[in-house]
Amino acid sequence: MTAAPVVVHGPDAEGGRRVVARGQILGTAHNVMDLLDLLESVGLERADVRLDDSDLIEWRGGGAWEWGPRGS
Repeated sequence: MTAAPVVVHGPDAEGGRRVVARGQILGTAHNVMDLLDLLESVGLERADVRLDDSDLIEWRGGGAWEWGPRGS
């Protein structure tokens, strides 16, 4: 099994989640819309992104609906 090309790391102390695509840090997302913006910046169309697609996105430290500061 190969690793998903997109990794969304767990929330930091401010609630941001680092987003990495194929080893390149895209930035920090604070919600799903931020994540979709970052993915669009590397050519993924919003309509093509399924948040539950484990072949595309590996969620670390919480799933797609877990946003906000760590420990909250």
